[in-house]
Amino acid sequence: MASKDMALNDDYLDYPHRRHGYDHKRYEWSMLSERAPVTWPEGKTLAVWINISLQFYPLNQRGKPFKVPNGMTMPYPDLRHFSLRDYGNRVGIYRVLKALAAHSITPTFAINAQLAEQTPYLVQRLKEHGGEFIAHGWNMDHLHYGGQPVEEEAELVKRSVDTLRRVTGQPIRGWLSPAKHQSFNTPDLLAENGIEYCADWVNDDMPYSCETKTGSLTMMPLATEIEDQFVMSQNLHSEDSWVTQVKDAFDFLLEESREQGGRLFALNLHPWLVGQPHRIACLEEVLAHISGHPEVWQAPAGEIMDAFHHATEQA
Repeated sequence: MASKDMALNDDYLDYPHRRHGYDHKRYEWSMLSERAPVTWPEGKTLAVWINISLQFYPLNQRGKPFKVPNGMTMPYPDLRHFSLRDYGNRVGIYRVLKALAAHSITPTFAINAQLAEQTPYLVQRLKEHGGEFIAHGWNMDHLHYGGQPVEEEAELVKRSVDTLRRVTGQPIRGWLSPAKHQSFNTPDLLAENGIEYCADWVNDDMPYSCETKTGSLTMMPLATEIEDQFVMSQNLHSEDSWVTQVKDAFDFLLEESREQGGRLFALNLHPWLVGQPHRIACLEEVLAHISGHPEVWQAPAGEIMDAFHHATEQA
């Protein structure tokens, strides 16, 4: 039994945001199973978002405030890992685009602004394929983090978004932080720069609204647990295991969407991984599995967000 000296003070649980649900004002407490059912366009129950992450890892990483996952790991110059990441943007992406086209999938391209600026031929090829571009920060070594001076992060967000809008000619409505890492200021800075949705938070299977200083920002959960780099590169599971996990997640969400209303299946892919000759067949197997179901509506993230807001407004 704890002694009296170890007892909590009476005011331990008394603080400004103490209330039922979350202790913050970003979004309201809401159980997924208790929300009103959502129907996607054409009466579909499951929305499918295929996200392609195109990234630039600098050779001379700063590693501030931490070394980003999948970055350089060997002493400088780590050309082994640098060239492997570059492989995805020079070779792997074209295999991925071919696989997407074979299944009539319109993807979302999350691309580092520095990469887009330095590789106009890549941007042009992606535009020819068709899809939505979203900002993926400046590069994979320029992270957003707690304790970062707000002026520094504000400049980084603005530079990333403005550059990508100029290079792609698209409005750039969405954002995915490098390493999905934010500061407490990031949502406010995104909204200030005209970003409408963010893919960093993975705490749901449907979109939801997040409040900022300048209005609402929609959170579009981009699943981490089934993305290729998390399963194969970080957890060191086999390619076959990754395929099984993606299929299982898809099948479960499809069945749940039939029973409870709309759900969102979001799959994040990295061309330097799944664009490899020994893995591209695995990607093709996954895409074949998620295509062709009568209940599935496949679209870029921005269109899914728009459809979600339209459906909830009509409810």
